[in-house]
Amino acid sequence: MLNKNLQYKGVDIAYRVVGNGPDVVLIHGFGEDSGIWKYQEAELASHFRLIIPDLPGSGQSHFLPGDDTAPSGIISSYADIVKNIIANEAVRQCVIAGHSMGGYIALAFAAKYGDMLAGLGLIHSTAYADSEEKKEARLKGIAFIQKHGAQEFLKQSIPNLFGDIFKTTHPESVQELIDLAANFSADTLVQYYEAMMYRPDSIDVLKKIKKPVLFIIGEEDKSVYLQDSLSQCYFPELTLINILPHAAHMGMWEMKDHTSATIMEFLNYCFDD
Repeated sequence: MLNKNLQYKGVDIAYRVVGNGPDVVLIHGFGEDSGIWKYQEAELASHFRLIIPDLPGSGQSHFLPGDDTAPSGIISSYADIVKNIIANEAVRQCVIAGHSMGGYIALAFAAKYGDMLAGLGLIHSTAYADSEEKKEARLKGIAFIQKHGAQEFLKQSIPNLFGDIFKTTHPESVQELIDLAANFSADTLVQYYEAMMYRPDSIDVLKKIKKPVLFIIGEEDKSVYLQDSLSQCYFPELTLINILPHAAHMGMWEMKDHTSATIMEFLNYCFDD
């Protein structure tokens, strides 16, 4: 495993490279860092070269000041960071998979650099823009973060990402994710929320993409509801859909073996000559 970094607009961005084989980029979501993929990394690295970034303000990456970037353009800026990382690794074509907010970034990458894709994975994510109800919920979240701090917000919100059965049987895993999120700043979480609130609808990306698309969906997901997830699966020409029973928003941990096997099957299909 190689820990690397590069500069984007004067900010240090960290990522790691592990394994050998066709190139796969894994993008974490809100309130996470690259470690969220630890179970999938263990399974996939013997078959693929994994490039796993820490988004700005997560893990070892520094916070990216908003400067003159409008909130609606932040997700696109994150996609440009991914583009710079894979260019730094001399990648010509890859599969990009993103969890939750990471899926929004993967969709933005597909819109801008689709010729570099061998496949696209949306893990508990959606191409739909935020509804007005969702935006209101995020605004309340921002107000809570600004009043009580990032750690208190994540301490309350992270358990809701897991299904009831998993929370009961694996409380240590829920606590582990809370502990891993201890270093987030309020500025970072607010930037993420604003990025998600104002991102554009990406359904046209799914309609136009010619490469395979993977959807991993949690039956009990309260962040990306099952029916909304299913409704987007009809847009791409080629899809692989996996619904995780009794899982919510964190299938990479809740059903780690099943999720890893699904991603492996998808990657083998994408890179099959």
